[in-house]
Amino acid sequence: MTVTENPTTTAAVALAAVPLRRNRRFQTLWAGSAAAMLGTCVADTAYPLLLLAMTGSPTLAGAFGAVQFGASVLFGLHGGAVADRHDRRRVLILADTVRLLTALSVALALFTHRLTVPHTLLAAAAIGATMAYGGPARMLALRAVVPPEQLRQALSQDELRVNGAALAGPPLAGFLLGLGRAVPFLATVLASAAALGASIAVRFDTEPAGPTGAADGKEKGAVFVGLRHIFGDPTLRATVLVAVALNLAGSAMLLTVMVLLRDHGTSEAGTGLALTGEAVGGLLGAPLVTRLHRALAPGVLLLAVAWAAPLLFGVLAVAEGPFAVFGMLLVMSLGIPALRVMVDVLVFQQVPEAMRGRAMAATMTLLMAGLPVGTMTAGLLLDRLPATTVLLLLAALLAAGLLPLTLGRSLRGTGWPTS
Repeated sequence: MTVTENPTTTAAVALAAVPLRRNRRFQTLWAGSAAAMLGTCVADTAYPLLLLAMTGSPTLAGAFGAVQFGASVLFGLHGGAVADRHDRRRVLILADTVRLLTALSVALALFTHRLTVPHTLLAAAAIGATMAYGGPARMLALRAVVPPEQLRQALSQDELRVNGAALAGPPLAGFLLGLGRAVPFLATVLASAAALGASIAVRFDTEPAGPTGAADGKEKGAVFVGLRHIFGDPTLRATVLVAVALNLAGSAMLLTVMVLLRDHGTSEAGTGLALTGEAVGGLLGAPLVTRLHRALAPGVLLLAVAWAAPLLFGVLAVAEGPFAVFGMLLVMSLGIPALRVMVDVLVFQQVPEAMRGRAMAATMTLLMAGLPVGTMTAGLLLDRLPATTVLLLLAALLAAGLLPLTLGRSLRGTGWPTS
């Protein structure tokens, strides 16, 4: 769906006549993306556990995630600029190739008993960088092979990929590690190979739009064009800021819930079960995306999902046991897929093609930045306050931030894009 001449129009007409389930290009790319996401979720659990077994140091085990996240944020905006300036299919193939070679190097090092801590941290940086560069290209690729009228359906299916991998990845990593240290990393090799195969097999409109002033991505500061565009549009700015606030509060809430369950005597297995409620809620919420979008305007949907969070934070403060927490997290997550697709639709349909990659990368970077800030904030609060008090404080702060947007008109008066 790039801005090109008649070939794109012809392709869109052909795509429109094919149901999404029979769209071979989309389903192939989606399967490759699902494999990549599952491999990432397996790696996110397997690498820290491996480092912990190798060194006995929780600090080094946590360093893997910190390095991976840091690389994703560091290269995030530039990854969007690359997607806007270069052939997106080649960018995607290169990112998947680097991911495959990284996983293969770790697996071979394990087989030869030569894996070191620096090697694993370099792997973390490489994985983070491939997420930064491959993420925008993959997002644009999936959208290039479906017609506009099937976009929400395609994005809803993509939510199944995200939440399914989040649910299956950690227990699968633990199971594979039980079979042998190298086994989960062999699995990531296979997942990376599947993603690379899909990227090579599917051809799509890959050429970025021609330069439009500051959108050509070559002049100084061009990597921030997407960020400036988002914050220059009142609706997009409010939407992204609310989403960032929810990510920040959500990550703080998860750590607080872990402490709360521990204080109530819940086992580690029970805590793990309780936290899966978030992924299960996302899976159940994915089929509701189209219905919610038809029933609610974007601003109303955003505020409804956002206000559910502080209300349920209060309920979590008095919840007893892992099953109650599981249920609350499930309910809280039901509207998240509709919210994520809403952000995607607004960015994809309202941002000019020439800066679309940078706008998506800017949004992804902002959303990711809320995760460590929320966790760190919760940790500082939990050192001084009971978990119940922290949950109530998070609810009050989030509600205070939402109140001005709720009373204003910038969100309540928004409508869905018509094109």
